[in-house]
Amino acid sequence: MKSLLLITTLLIIPGLFARAASAEQEKAFVAKYKDALEANDSATLQSVLYTTGADPMIVGFYKMMQSGGAGDKVSKIELVDLTPDDVKKTTAPQDSPMAEKFASTLNRRRSS
Repeated sequence: MKSLLLITTLLIIPGLFARAASAEQEKAFVAKYKDALEANDSATLQSVLYTTGADPMIVGFYKMMQSGGAGDKVSKIELVDLTPDDVKKTTAPQDSPMAEKFASTLNRRRSS
């Protein structure tokens, strides 16, 4: 379950912070995501994935992974800023589910 949340977070956070969100917008987003996850609402869950320019096969894989914990009760969910180490890890080339290398090109920081 932790790996599912990490994967989901890595996909959601860049799209969310493409435009800096207010505290109210973040709270609404987290509530919407939590409700969708607990209700097993795959359409809403998939709507928050940032997929621009992504390989369709990889997007399909992440959609499948994202639904893995759907329907379960969520005890705690929150948005957190990526640490510099997290940014370094997510922008470094990694193995993709399709056995190819990929790196996140979205390295945006939230405006304070």
